Amino acid sequence: MATKPKKSVSDPIARSAAKSIAAASLESKSASERKTVLVTGAAGALAKRVIAKLYGQYQVIAVDFRSKVETDAGIPSYLVELHKRGFEDIFNQHKIDAVIHVGRMFTHEKTPQQRYNANVLGTKRLLDLSLKHGVGQVIIHSSYFVYGASAYNPALLDEDAPLKATEVTQDLVDSVELESLANIYLWKHPQLNITILRPCNVLGPGVRNSMSILLSRPLAPVLVGFSPLMQFLHVDDMAAAIMLAFDKNLPGIYNVAPDDYVPFQEAVTQCGCRRLPIPSIPPALPKMLSNLLNWKAFFPPYLINYFKYPVILDGALFREKFGWKPRRSLNDIFSYYRKQKLVLSGKP
Repeated sequence: MATKPKKSVSDPIARSAAKSIAAASLESKSASERKTVLVTGAAGALAKRVIAKLYGQYQVIAVDFRSKVETDAGIPSYLVELHKRGFEDIFNQHKIDAVIHVGRMFTHEKTPQQRYNANVLGTKRLLDLSLKHGVGQVIIHSSYFVYGASAYNPALLDEDAPLKATEVTQDLVDSVELESLANIYLWKHPQLNITILRPCNVLGPGVRNSMSILLSRPLAPVLVGFSPLMQFLHVDDMAAAIMLAFDKNLPGIYNVAPDDYVPFQEAVTQCGCRRLPIPSIPPALPKMLSNLLNWKAFFPPYLINYFKYPVILDGALFREKFGWKPRRSLNDIFSYYRKQKLVLSGKP
């Protein structure tokens, strides 16, 4: 009896099926081998850009304390407060290799106690869980506020400058303690490979910090007799800086800032705002006016000194070590706010 001939590997259908199986196997293997990165503050403009850059190359987990974020397919999203017990469930469910800690409560949000719980206790909980679950890399997004604003600041502040924000106001104690905490873990637990980034003012589409809210308004308060030099960084450039820090994994503390700066009142004008002069004498007057007029979101009383005295960062270390250079100019940054006001006014 004649037997049916077996299909050879030269059969087009068999070859196609074999390729599909091999490709699926390779894809499954590569997905399992990709690092898993947890990103906090996923509802914010900066974190969203970081997640977009990570997507496809890494397994990403999105976490935020404000709202559950709608993410692309395959990205788990969690609404959880970092200092609460339920946060560890995420570490139990996923093998996390790296953490990018962008999420923090801004200085104009909630009460000082709530900010302290979220920023300090939440960061401590995050670092403890990272240590417990064998996380191999942590990036922490800090702020230039930690240096404090003073008439006695040097022309350029490098990473070794003391953190004097609490000498100016106790409302920034959470920012300084978050940094101090991260510093302790940086030196005490080198296996975490902690990188602390201290950026200047980050601005751009979607950003909701105090400076961005102020420059988005048609009328911006300015202190009579003061126009400190300020540095500004586009949110896209900050996202690129975080990705460089993540890819190169060089633990340490780094200022992230361009090498150019502009007087604050000039920035206000360039953003299309009209200036609202506020008397600066006596020193308590602008704080009192800010409280009376409920300007806490964009001209917080405890940040008044930052609108009086310059805090200019020396960003040379980060630029040299990571080969980073901002791509967006000051005009790119300010034009966004100008166009925003034109759209709101209905002008072409």
